[in-house]
Amino acid sequence: MLPYKRSKRIGDLMREEIADIVMRRVKDPRLGFLTITSVEVTEDLKIARVYVSVLQKSETKSTLKILNSAKGFIRSELRKRVRMKVLPTLEFYEDESIEYGAKIDELLLRIKKEGESEGS
Repeated sequence: MLPYKRSKRIGDLMREEIADIVMRRVKDPRLGFLTITSVEVTEDLKIARVYVSVLQKSETKSTLKILNSAKGFIRSELRKRVRMKVLPTLEFYEDESIEYGAKIDELLLRIKKEGESEGS
């Protein structure tokens, strides 16, 4: 069994802390309801890709723009909370896995309905 990788542990910790920082410390009224779904840290711990899901899809681009402009502040707050020699650079991306999962669910339901209609 493979051990729990350090980059994965750091990603999980950073996800919790970044979510808290965005929720409590980033005071931008343009930010709507968003969720930090995951943080993937590269093996060399230099880059952290932060995946964000926004409730209103029309606001996704503006939300990512706001977060990217505030990443210096978020990183400085993160430095106070996480003790690391070198803190990864933050990059914000849209998380499309929720939409992908919903699409798969829709396809499975459609297949099930077609199977039931053929069986009758």
